[in-house]
Amino acid sequence: MSSESRLYTFSQETKDHLRKFRLGTSRANTTQAVLYMIDKHTLEIKQDDDKTVYQDLDEIADDLPDHSPRFVLLSYPLTLPSGRLSVPYVLLYYLPVTCNAELRMLYAGAKELMRNTAEVGKVIEIDSADDMGTIPEKLGAA
Repeated sequence: MSSESRLYTFSQETKDHLRKFRLGTSRANTTQAVLYMIDKHTLEIKQDDDKTVYQDLDEIADDLPDHSPRFVLLSYPLTLPSGRLSVPYVLLYYLPVTCNAELRMLYAGAKELMRNTAEVGKVIEIDSADDMGTIPEKLGAA
């Protein structure tokens, strides 16, 4: 058992939601995303309080906090240069440059655990909500 899995926790409800979201988005034809955060007091990784399922990258960018990191699970259907439709399932690791060192360490320590628990294919690090516009090209869209 890794040290991260002893330090950070997921409720059974969160684990179930992660699995349901991953399976439900695998054949989606629209963008779907959810925000996850770490409770500083309990060190539980959980879905953001409003539990919104986002359908648009701009909506996500608008809701990302200016000074606090977040994990964003993203299913983004796109057409590859070969013309084939792909639906990558990725973790966006949002770490704004303005957040304090304590939060940076908290989220850095949980990144691999979140990646493995959510079973994403790729982690993309972003440090600004403005970076949301570069996600399609980072995923290889045509």
